[in-house]
Amino acid sequence: MQYRQFGKTELLVSEVGFGAWAIGGAAMIGNTAIGWGEVDDTETKKAIHRSLDLGINFFDTADIYGLGHSEEIIGASIGKRKDVIIASKGGNVSREGQFTVDYSFEHLIKACEDSLKRLKRDHIDYYQLHSARKQHIEEGECLRAMEQLKQDGKIRYWGLSLPTFEPGTEAKQLMDKNTGDGFQLVLNIINQRALPVIRETATKGYGIIARMPLQFGLLTGKFDTKTTFSTSDHRNKRLPSALIHLANETLGPAWKLCNKYNINKTQLALSYVLSYPELSIVIPGIRTTKHAEDNTTGLVKLEKADVEKIELMGQEELMPVMEKIVALG
Repeated sequence: MQYRQFGKTELLVSEVGFGAWAIGGAAMIGNTAIGWGEVDDTETKKAIHRSLDLGINFFDTADIYGLGHSEEIIGASIGKRKDVIIASKGGNVSREGQFTVDYSFEHLIKACEDSLKRLKRDHIDYYQLHSARKQHIEEGECLRAMEQLKQDGKIRYWGLSLPTFEPGTEAKQLMDKNTGDGFQLVLNIINQRALPVIRETATKGYGIIARMPLQFGLLTGKFDTKTTFSTSDHRNKRLPSALIHLANETLGPAWKLCNKYNINKTQLALSYVLSYPELSIVIPGIRTTKHAEDNTTGLVKLEKADVEKIELMGQEELMPVMEKIVALG
């Protein structure tokens, strides 16, 4: 495992982290799936410990993942271990069977305190506003809450998890205010919209977390038009067979690079993301020991020309795939 500095902070993070959304289980808000289907907590704990054995020291969760269950399972498995860096998020909530957001000062203070209890820790290393938007930042209560939590020693550093498709506006707001320590954003072979943000934020010393490197598994190459997902798996709506077919047909030129580097599709997808030195860490989802092993082995340094080839694909051939992903939300 290789390690990178997280921006200007004192955190030295494994370049591959543990994305902990999926381990939250088959949570629903009303009739809407907010998880990845059923999970086995026993297998989850094995995956967490296997990840630690493989050198992963960064776990990214949120209070909305499994409506708290993701944090609970991490707390039960890791607890107060000082050699493990925990990142969590607040601001997304379930109320009266509806998904909504709350970035008020009072809510974020309580949300962080509740997360600390579930995580069994006295502080969170990196706490994030979970996709706060322009108006929330302008109102300022969320920023005040983060600074208060830091002053009170409940968090060490804080940042913002940026929107999936248009990450630039909110990133610029924080940069203009010269506040926060990092950003979480989406970057993968298909969704490259955050590249300008990555390059700008890195010059200002922000740590950068890349999420969704495998685009919900689409970039593993393991799905075909016969693949189905349970109604408690959010991919049931986000990965219809038509999208899987289009992606598989369009990604052919990228997959040829697997032969060049003697790696599989998952390894290529992760290696592409890690090719950007501005990034601090990539956080693929991990649910099993096999996921932990698959996501940490066989990673290679891509040649500059191959990174540029993938970027060009993102601007041309892969645009129809991206448009369909945006339409599905």
